[in-house]
Amino acid sequence: MNRNSKKHNMMKKSLTAFIVLFSISATFAQSGGSAALGAAATTISGYINDLGLLIYAIGAIVGTVGGIRIYNKWTNGDQDINKEIVGWGGACIFLLLVPTFIAAIF
Repeated sequence: MNRNSKKHNMMKKSLTAFIVLFSISATFAQSGGSAALGAAATTISGYINDLGLLIYAIGAIVGTVGGIRIYNKWTNGDQDINKEIVGWGGACIFLLLVPTFIAAIF
């Protein structure tokens, strides 16, 4: 055997050993994961109302800033108001719907 084929065989063996070792350790790591996920879900569900209020506050700030920007563009005679309204309106609707989906998940 030449030197390159020995190197290639050694590389294949090392890669195979790594894959087998990694798959075995991943299997062992999954045994206690369900209890940890349950504890995390319980902890997160306690913060859902506070998180919803925070997202609503961010939505109010974004909506106010967007309204001021649109008003400034409108009073300056900018022709590109429609895209701005759709963009800011979509962002506000998204921020209003996010707490509902988060509460549904948890």
